[in-house]
Amino acid sequence: MSGNISERDQKILWGRSGNRCALPECRKILIEDKTPNDRESIIGEMAHIKGEKPGAARYDAKMIDKERNCYDNRILLCGNHHTVIDDQPNTYTVEKLHEIKKQHEAWVESRTEKEMVNVTFAELEVITKFLKASQQATDDSLTIVPLKDKIKKNELSAKSEKLIKIGLIQVNQVGDYIDKCLDIEFGEKLRQGFVEEYGRLRNQEHLKGDDLFESLTEFASQRRTDFKERAAGLAVLTYLFEKCEVFEK
Repeated sequence: MSGNISERDQKILWGRSGNRCALPECRKILIEDKTPNDRESIIGEMAHIKGEKPGAARYDAKMIDKERNCYDNRILLCGNHHTVIDDQPNTYTVEKLHEIKKQHEAWVESRTEKEMVNVTFAELEVITKFLKASQQATDDSLTIVPLKDKIKKNELSAKSEKLIKIGLIQVNQVGDYIDKCLDIEFGEKLRQGFVEEYGRLRNQEHLKGDDLFESLTEFASQRRTDFKERAAGLAVLTYLFEKCEVFEK
């Protein structure tokens, strides 16, 4: 249930929520992972914190439609808890829902960080098999710059910088995995897959800064629900970021 929420805000909401219901007593997985024969199945609902229409729970007549449908006014829930929060607006106030959302996103980041040290070649294999480009591109205009300068030049905040530091824990293992791959073109195919997605996000969706980084992080994890696999995706993106093979023209 996306309503009029933008594709950008949808990606941020799903990514920061770890594809799980935000209520701490639930945290149900809201995406069934794709299989070799079928696409992923989305069962989550992007609920409004302040109601969308007059008469809806926590409706605020002072809001404009753009504010009602933006990331800040959405919380990712399972269908059952979407019903609960709308049936119990005195319990699930605006303030409480914002706090639940904030705490849940912090939990997702913490779980990803904890699992980063446990990433193995097995998780890297799961993630990277979906990320290789189908064809080679000709744009090699990427420039090597120091990591700190690159973070600044790409207008990344402390939040994105923290994710990069988490990903750095496993960049050496990512490098080893690529070096040991029997396909000698694997590293280039992987790089190009990210370069193509970066170009699409920047040129077609006009993303930049944290929005661009978060969208690439979700691309890297392939919306996986396993935290170790999500950590593997972040590690791969960080490896390419550090090598200046993604983000820099």
